[in-house]
Amino acid sequence: MKTTAVIMAGGRGERFWPKSRNSFPKQFLSLTADGMTMIQKTVNRIKPLSAPEDIFIVTNAAYKELVMEQLPEIPEENILTEPCARNTAPCIAYAAAVIEKKYGESMMLVLPSDHLIGYEDIYIRTLKRAVKKAQEQKNLVTVGITPTYPETGYGYIKIVVPGTEEAYAFEVDSFKEKPDLQTAKKYVSSKRYFWNSGMFVWKTSSILANLKEFMPEVYEGALRIGAAFGTEDFTETLVKEYEAFPSESIDFGIMEKASSIFTVPGNFGWDDVGSWLAMERINETDDNKNYIDGDVIAVDTRKTTVCGGKRLVAAVGLKDIIIVDTEDVLLVCSKDSTQDVKKVIAQLKENGRTELV
Repeated sequence: MKTTAVIMAGGRGERFWPKSRNSFPKQFLSLTADGMTMIQKTVNRIKPLSAPEDIFIVTNAAYKELVMEQLPEIPEENILTEPCARNTAPCIAYAAAVIEKKYGESMMLVLPSDHLIGYEDIYIRTLKRAVKKAQEQKNLVTVGITPTYPETGYGYIKIVVPGTEEAYAFEVDSFKEKPDLQTAKKYVSSKRYFWNSGMFVWKTSSILANLKEFMPEVYEGALRIGAAFGTEDFTETLVKEYEAFPSESIDFGIMEKASSIFTVPGNFGWDDVGSWLAMERINETDDNKNYIDGDVIAVDTRKTTVCGGKRLVAAVGLKDIIIVDTEDVLLVCSKDSTQDVKKVIAQLKENGRTELV
């Protein structure tokens, strides 16, 4: 059975504004010293399991040229464009139907385009375990990240019994929304919870069967899209069906309702690079624990991230601050307010300044 990879690349990356914009979102940015973009790194690390011709990119129609420019090895027909944003369940249904049309029943790895992995060999071994479990019956498999601290910014996966080192896959009891700090501490101490990485592995037939049961309107529409793939009617069919889909996540639409769900633990240096706070985690810092990029002079400054642009940025007497300079926007915020960057975007939209979004 062929192993395919579906990389979801339609997000906006608003918490990385002002570098990430509607016209050039986070997954197409280079955020590490090697110069590779997030989506390039995602494709490169999955190649031991899926050849480029078996990798599919699902992205907004506006980003097709960016994908082709950054990933010339991916066949153009494997760039599956979304005519509108409809969250992850329709995205996955669309890809599964196209893969079945192209290859018949296949293994399907579903991966976000904007995460970083520290230990790629362990990552591949983990996905191989997930593939093994997904090949059994109609199992749906997630990759759960072993929590190292009580994070409140991630969803959690609860397993049926506490984890043991001998097991490579655990039956899932339930999915939990982002908890408060006290609840997160209980999750971590119980040994029954993993961070929800947003990575999934299953057979195309397994996910389509669950879509048929729990999201029949999406299932039927996806089948019509798959049937039209490769024909002159494809674009018209895609637009018609996709615009009619509800906007629904795969977690809420399928995973919280289905049976035979398992999680494979992942301990491979995962980082979802969720906000500007990640820059000091994923890059080297100086002796004062600053991450500095560009033409920057830092005086008496500690634990601060400065991403410069074309002009000199001088930081004096700062601590725990984020500074991002672009041609048309300067962002300055405290580290404990990085999640509120989205509020700036909301105000820009309200004020009609969409050219800056």
